[in-house]
Amino acid sequence: MALLKIKFSQKKRVKLAQGLWLMNWLSVFAGILVFSMGLFLKIELRKRSEVMDNAESHFVPNSLILMGILSCAFNGFAGKICYDSLDPAKFAKWKPLLKPYMALCFLFNILIFFVALICFLMRGNLESTLAQGLKNSMKFYRDTDTPGRCFMKKTIDMLQIEFKCCGNNGFKDWFEIQWISNRYLDFSSKEVKDRIKSNVDGRYLVDGVPFSCCNPSSPRPCIQYQVTNNSAHYSYDYQTEELNLWRRGCREALLHYYSSMMTSMGAVVLLVWLFEMSVTVGLRLLHTSLESIPNPEDPECESEGWILENSLKDTLKSALESLKKIGKLNQVEADAEGAEGGEAGKTPAVTTNPS
Repeated sequence: MALLKIKFSQKKRVKLAQGLWLMNWLSVFAGILVFSMGLFLKIELRKRSEVMDNAESHFVPNSLILMGILSCAFNGFAGKICYDSLDPAKFAKWKPLLKPYMALCFLFNILIFFVALICFLMRGNLESTLAQGLKNSMKFYRDTDTPGRCFMKKTIDMLQIEFKCCGNNGFKDWFEIQWISNRYLDFSSKEVKDRIKSNVDGRYLVDGVPFSCCNPSSPRPCIQYQVTNNSAHYSYDYQTEELNLWRRGCREALLHYYSSMMTSMGAVVLLVWLFEMSVTVGLRLLHTSLESIPNPEDPECESEGWILENSLKDTLKSALESLKKIGKLNQVEADAEGAEGGEAGKTPAVTTNPS
């Protein structure tokens, strides 16, 4: 028994074709939207590529861009088919292409659903990328005189100001690295010498942070040096002082920014997938209703359209049987090639007659 069998008169077929034509062009605009979202996300990721560890984070925007292009192409082609289906003479040229096209539409819908899921599930990968990337970038903060790294100080300062964050996981991350260049250290100073000698790696470490970690909402001047030394400042306790420095780490801030963006995009792609599925179902009904017209010379007669010619169970069963036949055929061909190779490898024995 066919799945979702519906009877169609000529009037219903015309309405279905017209509705699908409109839906396909709406899907083209949806594809442009998906393409634009992917392009926007790619630009946003490239803006901060210096604080990311690898290029895997671009998988999502690249997938969105590809899906947008494919959506425009598939739906533009489907719109042309629906328009020509109103004329039997024009529709005849599309008949041989419809079955392969429907198979491609099915695969395309699977890909869209997969991309929507990826948008929701990329948080973990993005978090590790940001954590390692920020950690490496902070080490280069002081290299203002090194070619290829001289821009890193400005990049991190602008990042911390824009996202109101400090360090990787928090402001104490700056205590573990030397973020002040040797160029600006007075090596004749006893304090500087003592700090460098007290460190195993010979680095100048301080309990201080760059100016970009300062919170402008603080009612007192920013305390960015001797941050954890309560006695060095009047009426100050760094553990309870919440307005002096940004408390949130930049990894958390960036992760929230990109995750919320990708979650919103995933929801949009999911809606596009539902719309594409409805278009594919409608196109299948139109295809089968036109194929099953009993008298092609009388286009006004009734016909039947369906999603699957047999039930879902029977369709899956026949598909499995087809796959088994293909597997057996490949096995027979492989055995035949092996047998031919074995015969070719045998050399006939040469006998000599005694003279």
